[in-house]
Amino acid sequence: MPFLGYNPDMKILVTGGCGFIGSHIVDAYIEHGHDVAIIDNLSTGDIKNRNPQARFYQEDICNKSIDSIFAQEKFDTINHHAAQINVRTSVEDPLFDANVNIMGSLNLLMLAVKHGVKKFIFASSGGAIYGEPRTFPITEEFTPMPASPYGISKLTIEHYAKLFAQLYDIDYFIFRYSNVYGPRQIAKSEAGVISIFIQEILNNGTCIIFGDGKQTRDYVYVSDVVAANIAALDHASQVLNIGTGKETSVNDLIHMLERVTKQKVACEHGPERSGEVFRNVVDCSRASAAIDWQPHVTLEQGMQKAFDYFKKIS
Repeated sequence: MPFLGYNPDMKILVTGGCGFIGSHIVDAYIEHGHDVAIIDNLSTGDIKNRNPQARFYQEDICNKSIDSIFAQEKFDTINHHAAQINVRTSVEDPLFDANVNIMGSLNLLMLAVKHGVKKFIFASSGGAIYGEPRTFPITEEFTPMPASPYGISKLTIEHYAKLFAQLYDIDYFIFRYSNVYGPRQIAKSEAGVISIFIQEILNNGTCIIFGDGKQTRDYVYVSDVVAANIAALDHASQVLNIGTGKETSVNDLIHMLERVTKQKVACEHGPERSGEVFRNVVDCSRASAAIDWQPHVTLEQGMQKAFDYFKKIS
């Protein structure tokens, strides 16, 4: 991606910087010359993903004690990717979801105000906050109707980020991701269906398709998501969908995996899961206009990259 001309000496905190998406963002920020620190409690992140050039704090975003990190580091920007990421967990334990995703995020926003942080980049969800709209693809103008506590918690912090921008002059950037996939993705979340299926295939297991397999998602490759987070450093407050504008059913995903892996994929159907939307695909034209962003990796290309990665580490 071409250099965008922003300050190459920016001090950036990436929460969840040892996680799937966060670790890729850390790598890219460092490659672009930024000074990066990570806060990650490693509940889902992996220390193996840590970029050695980033300072690492094994801390929880919910702890007030991280104030000392802010005082020491004097960050310019927070890129907030630490989260409780599982929709099913949010349904089973909404208090836990709210504590991490709302209270933890609010803790960061308050520390941003206290320590003069200029920009807050937030990973929201284009898959969870919109609910079940009647028309597709989903634009940012659609009225959010979350179908899970996870979606509610993400939308809540969107509102807080906008309010803090008004009250305290903090620039915000909200990314509503569709289903992100790629290397380093864990198999602990239903959002990681591609990594789950690939690992089942590599282990000669069976891929479980919940429901009839006709449910659709918009799968965006992690490097395209990273490109949006780089662009955000050089642009003012926005709320943007980040996806591909193309929907793929779980059944089609299986067929594509068979082409990528050159083998028949063993699969069986299980019961539908509560809290999940049936259909999701986002419109990304605003991101194209606002930050000159568009996805470059096709689903089949990305699946091949992901399969090669997981095969290499298995």
